[in-house]
Amino acid sequence: MSQLYQSLSHSKWDCKYHIIFIPKYRRKAIFGEIRKFLGPIFHELECRIIEGHLLPDSVHMCLEIPPKYAVASIVGFLKGKSASASARQFSGKQRNSNGENFWVRGYAVSTVGFELEALRHCIREQEIADKGGQF
Repeated sequence: MSQLYQSLSHSKWDCKYHIIFIPKYRRKAIFGEIRKFLGPIFHELECRIIEGHLLPDSVHMCLEIPPKYAVASIVGFLKGKSASASARQFSGKQRNSNGENFWVRGYAVSTVGFELEALRHCIREQEIADKGGQF
């Protein structure tokens, strides 16, 4: 049982979430160089990415988030950091503050529980032919 749970100073935890979010207007904006660029940005988090896949019009990932962080904060950080960095890299802008939004405001989240392997298989099979979108 101790291998199944992570530890903080006063708690043992196993919190995994399936998170999905999409680009604004569901445009197919995640391709080519931006696809290669987003993977490392998503890994700059204090959370562990168990499985992830970038489709041209959506991001699917399974995250292990410590209970001291709110899921909404983590998703906000992921989306904000990636939108700002991609605007700097691909649009030549130093700030992404003039109303340009790469991601929609919402997202989908579901707790994983003990069906982790089934979820990992589902994320991997989102787009079988696309090997370049895994991160």
